[in-house]
Amino acid sequence: MTPNATLHRPIEVIPIFQERVWGRQNLAPFFTDLALKNRIGEVWFSFKDNRIKSGESLGDLIATYPKILGNAFDPAHPNQCPLLAKLLFTTERLSVQVHPRDDYAHKHHESLGKTEAWYIVAAEPKAEVAVGFKQPITAQRMEEAARSGEIESLLDWRPVRAGDTIFVPAGTVHAIGAGVTVCEIQQNSDITYRLYDYGRPRELHLEHGVNVSDLGPYHFSVQPLPLGPGREELVVCEYFRIEKIAVAESMDIRGGAPYYMLLICLKGNGQIAGESFKAGTAWLVPAFANKFSIDGKDSEWILSYTAEGPATL
Repeated sequence: MTPNATLHRPIEVIPIFQERVWGRQNLAPFFTDLALKNRIGEVWFSFKDNRIKSGESLGDLIATYPKILGNAFDPAHPNQCPLLAKLLFTTERLSVQVHPRDDYAHKHHESLGKTEAWYIVAAEPKAEVAVGFKQPITAQRMEEAARSGEIESLLDWRPVRAGDTIFVPAGTVHAIGAGVTVCEIQQNSDITYRLYDYGRPRELHLEHGVNVSDLGPYHFSVQPLPLGPGREELVVCEYFRIEKIAVAESMDIRGGAPYYMLLICLKGNGQIAGESFKAGTAWLVPAFANKFSIDGKDSEWILSYTAEGPATL
């Protein structure tokens, strides 16, 4: 495929599998053809080191053709897609953690901050996540609780089920519980401050974590908004918009938007722009892409992009 053609059609991104102590060897219903020996906790789709089918990295492609990102291109991060899409698979609780905002991340790590959102793909009975504290606390109290492990009981744990969406702005102390499969959309940053890790022998980051943490209850409520047939808006913030797309038979995507989009298939199989897709595949749609279609009966997708209003599909 010529470079010019690549710039105007969806680009499949080859996943990167990240081993995690809390992950799984069975990633069903995704990647069922893989025989995994290690626990995989995260599957990354739009990191600079992800490959595309031509063999080059996504970062190199963006650096060579920044117009792929359209008005989302950031000269400060010339080889980076602003959003990182992931699938998460848990068998144990993740650490109690927090992420910094842009200004703090830039000052201390020359990185973007990390605001994120979780779409719950699947959840076992009694699965739960923690977001924020039950009651306001002081920074000193939080640090003491993190050192003692009491912080786990101070968090606001809430049940989750398939189809739920949780918005997690930077500064929110949080944790994901066991038995959950998550599609996560986040700022493209890997800055995580662990506050408590259940005795696992991993580094904690209490000084940074205390500095950036919101010390009160979580107040955000996500209300899905229908946008049209097969489209539901899940989250809107300054960094991204997230939609769930349900394709009954086929769907035409008009293209031509001045920004890139990310598409992650959660269910089904078929063809996107004439290429095969199945659950667990992800595609970057370049800015100003040509019109294309998704042909896949009853397929489901997470669509993310950055724009002032909903995309015109």
